[in-house]
Amino acid sequence: MSDSPKSQSWRSQRNLVPLPYRRVSVQPYSGPMTAEAIEALLLEREAYRRTDFIVLKGKNKETAVVGITRAEAEPLFSCITSVEVLALPDTCVYVERPMVDPANRSALAGVAHELGLGPEHTLVVEGMYDHVNFIHHPDPLVVRVVEVAPPEPPKLYGLARHVLSYADLPPIRLELERIEVADLARSVQPEAYLVPCRSGGLDNLPAPVSFLDERPERQNWTMIGCERSLQFHRHFYGDEPSRVEMCPRKIAGTRTEPTLLKCCLLEYHVEQDGPIAVVPWGADLAMVESALRTLAAEVEYA
Repeated sequence: MSDSPKSQSWRSQRNLVPLPYRRVSVQPYSGPMTAEAIEALLLEREAYRRTDFIVLKGKNKETAVVGITRAEAEPLFSCITSVEVLALPDTCVYVERPMVDPANRSALAGVAHELGLGPEHTLVVEGMYDHVNFIHHPDPLVVRVVEVAPPEPPKLYGLARHVLSYADLPPIRLELERIEVADLARSVQPEAYLVPCRSGGLDNLPAPVSFLDERPERQNWTMIGCERSLQFHRHFYGDEPSRVEMCPRKIAGTRTEPTLLKCCLLEYHVEQDGPIAVVPWGADLAMVESALRTLAAEVEYA
């Protein structure tokens, strides 16, 4: 009885990353790097009961990746009953990246992007602890992160990167779309500026800067802020100042691509608006992970 976990061909799957990576065996290989030769050799062998994939390392770093099935599930070793060649040296790349976690799908996809490898390739990474894993047909979900700066790095982008370092998510690649608060401020020429709170990078504006959360004495200022800041201003001063919008949700507008941003009108929940996932301004890691999971819900991965 075969214990094969697959219900369809591995060869056609995109973003295939075997987890746990103990399913991947790395073996030296000295024969011809052809599907026929590899299949003939492996069908004469047995495999450990946890092995589903074999990375064959030939001379000059030539690499092939195959999927296998075994005759039985329980014995420690069992005869290999089928071999599916996923990649041969013309599309397979082997690299050493000691700081990359081989259990992290997004990290593997990130290395593939760094090397210019796309869905037609298979990337094998020798990563942390000298462990090896691969990503087959890397085609990560690209998520645009629309965020204000400063701080540096922009907070939501930093949180999302941190989430991708540990969360069990499909391969995701983040692209930052910065909203520079200083550029928003320089789009007007007021007597003074009012911004929501203290943050670096606003020292060289052409007019004095005050901070709304410190409740300064009312001046003839222009506020760089969002709807919530406007609400605070009404409460503090009883009026509305001239204002330059800085809400990422409003600046981003309608989107067709997966997008992550924040809005201060949300306080305790994550909201989905088509391809846009919106978190509160003070979002924590759990909220950001939930938002990324929502965006990735339709992505298939192994």
